[in-house]
Amino acid sequence: MIIKNLQKLTTIDYPGKLACTIFIFGCNLRCSFCHNPSLIFKKDDIEIKKEEVFEFLKKRKKYLDGVCFTGGEPLATLDFEFVSEIKKLGYKIKIDTNGTYPEKLKQLIDNNLVDYIAMDIKTSKEKYESLTKFNDIKKIEESIRLISDFKNYEFRTTIIPTHHTIEDINKIKSWLLSVSGKTKLKSYYIQSFVSRPGNMLSSEFDCINSSSDQFLNEIKAVMQPIFEACEIRN
Repeated sequence: MIIKNLQKLTTIDYPGKLACTIFIFGCNLRCSFCHNPSLIFKKDDIEIKKEEVFEFLKKRKKYLDGVCFTGGEPLATLDFEFVSEIKKLGYKIKIDTNGTYPEKLKQLIDNNLVDYIAMDIKTSKEKYESLTKFNDIKKIEESIRLISDFKNYEFRTTIIPTHHTIEDINKIKSWLLSVSGKTKLKSYYIQSFVSRPGNMLSSEFDCINSSSDQFLNEIKAVMQPIFEACEIRN
């Protein structure tokens, strides 16, 4: 596990908690619109030692509630013993995942090493491979099942106006219901794609505008009936 960055305070990454965020190097997807290609390809030798992070967390116990692990894809290389030691300090643990490591996700859940899970639903089942270069949909679906039975979680989709249509959103809705076997799920967040020219995996997304508020609200109207909470996250 290589820690590339430590955001020492976040009020938005862990809903309802003051937290810090640990960025883990490595990802098995190749989403063209990715904002963090530096976490996919090793471009420098910057690495934060686990001991340094742990010392920081010991000092901040009175001020922080939780620790978020993100990436990249943190489950690709996550050090479970490190997570366990953080839990022993009294922190809540949030994991951001793309859903491609259900076996590791289950291990975290079974060992009480995670308190909140956020999973990206990149697009409809039919378009997954074209957007992410990942074709093992069974792993994605197993993660959906595991998470939908968990206590605290969210699904979320970054909306790309040139890619996502209302038809796609309806397909995502039907897919989540079918795979989870539920009629009501917990939380869903709609995130608008924001172009960062020169800082994404593919330059084809450099000139794509963000979605309009009207389109995001149309998506919310589609998804809201099947979720206890459904919000647009800016």
